[in-house]
Amino acid sequence: MAWEVWFVIGVIAVVIASLMRNWAPPDLVLLGGSLTCGIAGIITPNQVFSGFVNEGTLTIAALFVVAAAMSETGSLDGIQGWMFGSSKTETAGLKRLLVPVSGMSAFFNNTPIVAMLLPVVNEWCRKNSISPSRILMPLSFMAILGGTCTLIGTSTHLAVNGLIKAHLHEYEGLEELMLFDMAWIGVPFVFIGGLYLMTIGRKLLPNRRDILESIETHPREYFAEMQIKEDCPLVEKTVKEAGLRRLPGLFLMEIVRGSRVITPVRPEEVLHKDDILTFAGVVSTVVDLERKIKGLVPIADESYETSVAERRGKNMCEAVISHRSPLVGASIRAADFRSIYNASVIAVHRGGGRIQTRIGDIVLRAGDTLLLQTGDQFSRLHDNNPDFYLVSDVEGAERVRHEKRWYSSAFMVLLLVLMTIPSFPVVYAAFLVAGLMLLTGCISVARARENIDWPTLITIGASFGLGDALTQSGAAGLMADSFVGVAGSAHPYILLAIVYAMTSIFAAVVSSKAAAMLMFPVALAVATSTGVELSPQPFVLAVMYSAAASLSTPLGYPTNLMVYGPGAYKFSDFLKVGLPLNILLMIVGVYLIPQIWPF
Repeated sequence: MAWEVWFVIGVIAVVIASLMRNWAPPDLVLLGGSLTCGIAGIITPNQVFSGFVNEGTLTIAALFVVAAAMSETGSLDGIQGWMFGSSKTETAGLKRLLVPVSGMSAFFNNTPIVAMLLPVVNEWCRKNSISPSRILMPLSFMAILGGTCTLIGTSTHLAVNGLIKAHLHEYEGLEELMLFDMAWIGVPFVFIGGLYLMTIGRKLLPNRRDILESIETHPREYFAEMQIKEDCPLVEKTVKEAGLRRLPGLFLMEIVRGSRVITPVRPEEVLHKDDILTFAGVVSTVVDLERKIKGLVPIADESYETSVAERRGKNMCEAVISHRSPLVGASIRAADFRSIYNASVIAVHRGGGRIQTRIGDIVLRAGDTLLLQTGDQFSRLHDNNPDFYLVSDVEGAERVRHEKRWYSSAFMVLLLVLMTIPSFPVVYAAFLVAGLMLLTGCISVARARENIDWPTLITIGASFGLGDALTQSGAAGLMADSFVGVAGSAHPYILLAIVYAMTSIFAAVVSSKAAAMLMFPVALAVATSTGVELSPQPFVLAVMYSAAASLSTPLGYPTNLMVYGPGAYKFSDFLKVGLPLNILLMIVGVYLIPQIWPF
C-alpha cells in the first residue's frame, strides 16, 4: 500500500479530531489539512485551492451579499413575518420553519435557501431569546432533506443523473430519472426528518447562548422616547398588533397622547399619529426600533434628523459623560448637544436606576451613557475627548433603506425565477442579483464586503482540497474496491445497505457530490459482479439519496458548514443529532428503494 494512502488517512483523522475537540477554528483546521496534503505532494496547488473558485463557494459568497442587502432594506422582516408569524417559542418556531424550508428546497437549490434564511432565523432567535443552536441545524437538515424530493432540489441528484445518461446503453436496467421520480423516497425522508427533529432530535440539540449575550449578562437599560409619525406603519394598530408587547429586553412604559399619559399600556391600546412612546430597555432593541420601523422617531433631541436623506450615512454611538463635561448639570433640551458635538441624543442610560422624568428634561450627570446618532467620524474625533469617559460605535445600527425595499424584493424574486431555469447556472444568478443590489443602492460596497462570512467560505473551500486528497491518494478507491471484493454475493438488501452506508461515510468526510461521483462506479460494479443478475438502478439510487442526505458531520453538505459557525456548534453536535437520523433514513431508504426500483 502506497505511503500516500496512510498519510491522507492520518491527516483526515487529525482534522476530525481537531474539529471534535475544538483545538482550532474549523476554517484553520480544514485549510491546514488541505495545505499539508499539498505540501506533501499528494495534490497540486490547483487542487488545494480549487474549492475557493468552485461554483458552490462563489455562489454562497454572492448570496451573503444578497441576504445582507435584503436585511439593509428591511425585506427580511417581511420574510420573517411570513415564516414565523406570531410564533414566540422554540417549538412553535420549528413547526413554522420546517415545512416551508423543505418545500422551497424541493424546487430551488437548497444552499441559497439557507443563505437567505440564516439572518432571518438569527434575528427571530435574538428577538425571542432563543439560542440559534436550537434552530439552525434543523434549518440545514430540512433544506437538505427537501432537496431530495426532486431532481433539481440538489446538484448531487443532477450530477448522478448526468452519469446515468452517460451509461444508459452500457447497463441493462439503468433508467434516466424525471423531475418528480425522487419524491417516492424524498417525501418520506422529509416527513421522518421533521418528526425526528421535533421529538428525539430536539432533545439532542445543543442549547448555547449567543456570544454577545454571554458577554453582557447585565446589559445597560436605556430610557428612550419615540414619536409615531404620519408615515409609520404602526398608526391605527393595537400595541399587540404592532409587536410592541413582548420586545426582547424592552418595556413599553407609557404612551403620551397630547396632554394625556396612558400607563400602564394595555395590549388593546390603539396607536395614533403623534403618540409618544416611552421605552426602557437594552440598547440593541432600542436601536432595532429606531432602525427598522419607518416613521418611529426618537425625540430626545429636537435636532434629530427625521428624513431618510438626512439620516443616510449616520452611525450610532454610545458615549459616557465624564465629570469634566460641560453637559453635567444641563438638561438634554437645554444642552444644545448638536451644535457642540454634531450629534443627536436618542436615549439615556443611568446606572442608578430607571429614570422617571421626561427625557428632554433629564439633567445629565457624570457617568450617564448617551445613545447618539452621529456622523461617520464621531468615534475617532471624540475618542480622547475629556468630555467623555468612553466613546464606542454600536454594531448593527446601520440605517434600514426602506425606500429600496421593493427593489430588493423584486431582485429576490428574480433570483428564485432564475434558479428554476436548469440551463442558467445558479452562480450567474447569484452574482447577477448581488450586482443589481449594489447598482441600485440596496447595499453599499463597503457593507457588502463586511457581510461576506469569510471563515465559512474558507471552511467550504478547504474541504474540497481534502476530498481531492482522499481520491488522489487512492485511499477512497482502495476502500471502495475492498468493499466490492468483500461483499461477494450477499443478499441484495445487504449489498444495498452497504452501498448506502459506504456513500454516507464518504459524504461525511468529503463533499456529497464527490462521494456520489466516487460511489457511482462502485454501485454499478456491485450490481454486475455478484454472480446474480441485478438491476443497477436501486444501487445508483442508494448512492444518490445517501450522498444528498448527508447529515452526520458539518463537512457533508455546504449548508451544514454555513450554520456551523453561526450556531456555535461543535463537530460532535452533528454526530449526536445527525448520525441517528442518517441511520434511520438509511433503514427507510434501503427498504423503500427496491419497492420503487426492483432489483
